[in-house]
Amino acid sequence: MSAADLLEAWNNELTNSRRRSPHTVRAYLGCADRLLKARDLVDWDGVALLEAQDLRRHLAERRADGIGNASAARELSALKSFIAFAREQAGDPDPASPRLRGPRVKKGLPRPVMPDEASNLADLVADNAKAEWLGARDRAVLLLLYGSGLRIAEALSLKANDVPLGEVLQVTGKGGKQRMVPVLPITRAAVADYCAKCPWPLPGNEVLFRGEKGGPLSPGMVQKATAQARRALGLPETATPHALRHSFATHLLGAGADLRSLQELLGHASLGSTQIYTKVDAATMLENYRDAHPRAKKR
Repeated sequence: MSAADLLEAWNNELTNSRRRSPHTVRAYLGCADRLLKARDLVDWDGVALLEAQDLRRHLAERRADGIGNASAARELSALKSFIAFAREQAGDPDPASPRLRGPRVKKGLPRPVMPDEASNLADLVADNAKAEWLGARDRAVLLLLYGSGLRIAEALSLKANDVPLGEVLQVTGKGGKQRMVPVLPITRAAVADYCAKCPWPLPGNEVLFRGEKGGPLSPGMVQKATAQARRALGLPETATPHALRHSFATHLLGAGADLRSLQELLGHASLGSTQIYTKVDAATMLENYRDAHPRAKKR
């Protein structure tokens, strides 16, 4: 076995089993590659033996190379996930990651969640979950908020008979008002992945997203998981589940969507509620949208 074999297996896990975005896969592979080279590791047993003090030393070396707190926090999250996977491959009956808190990250100014940040946030929420199906569930919910502009209550009110999702979805918003929203390929795949992994029966007339004990999923659980992930990624406190819906709106407006169309997609009763998004720099948003928004290209 070689380091290349480990990276190939990790790439397969991230891409095929966890369905991570290409951006996240590249970042996680880069972090794992640096760790393997720095510690001269070539098998799962060696990686599985790494403990908190080893990660602390590695991050100190990375800080000496010039990375900041936010980058160090992201790298730590990626490496903890890699080590947990290595322990699973090595046959550890309890393949948890090393216990180590990331560096404190200075709070940033309130801003929309950028496309790559939204993808990283959804992926890290899934990685941090204590069970694979819980991670698949939370990732699917967050992608519905960001990719379709749903309110969290709207996503959690979806019924099992709404799946499999098509290219558009009818949702019921405030005041019982119904609207049609687009559903991205990455979102459809995430919801299908959750359904396949959910251990609870999903009768057609019951809620789609379930809590750990089988009951309806509460918004608080999604908000708690998102808060933990945003701290690890160094994102501001404004990076909440509802902020993903706001980001959906600002990115579409920056890409040229008209206010009336955006009003319909968001389910706003008045155009005044939608006009807040005109404060976003359209040119910057357009560039970000073309580069990374999942509506701009299939992944």
